[in-house]
Parts: sequence; structure tokens; C-alpha cells
Amino acid sequence: MRLWSLAGGQPLERQDRFHPERRWRADFAQVEARVLIEVEGGIWVNGRHNRAAGFNADLEKYLQVGLLCWRVFRLGPEQITIENLARLECQWRLAWTRW
Repeated sequence: MRLWSLAGGQPLERQDRFHPERRWRADFAQVEARVLIEVEGGIWVNGRHNRAAGFNADLEKYLQVGLLCWRVFRLGPEQITIENLARLECQWRLAWTRW
């Protein structure tokens, strides 16, 4: 969150429950712009996101994200840099001005 603020980003909701019926949560959300950031953990240690059941559950979640007209950006730990977050923030700002 600190890097996001340094990149000039608007406030984000943590653990946003974006789906009206399912209990899914997004790591971070900019609700007005309908954009989610998911931080994929455990990618080097055979974590939940890498095993078949967890991977398939994530696919279902991301399918529903798209069907609800949200954009999702999936980041691994190595993608969480001030440069990448500034790029995301710029895209969000451009998308927000188009609405």
C-alpha cells in the first residue's frame, strides 16, 4: 500500500468482496474504477495457487471477475515495484477519465 501511495494511486480497498454471492475477496480494489489487484503468493513453494485445485479455483474466480466487468491485474512478488505500480496507476487514471 505504501508503494501504491508513492506511485500516486488512489486509495484502495483491502480484501474487497467484489462478488454479490460468492465469498471471494480481492487483495486490493479500486471500486469506482472496477479494477482489482491480486498478489499471487507461494509461487516458488508449491503454494495454493500452484496446485491443481487452487489453480482451478482461481480460474473460476477470474472468470467471474471478467463477467462482472472488473479488470484484474495479477502480480507476483517480483512485479511489486514502484515502476510497475506507477504504470498501473497511470492506466487506471486513463480508464477512469474515459468513464
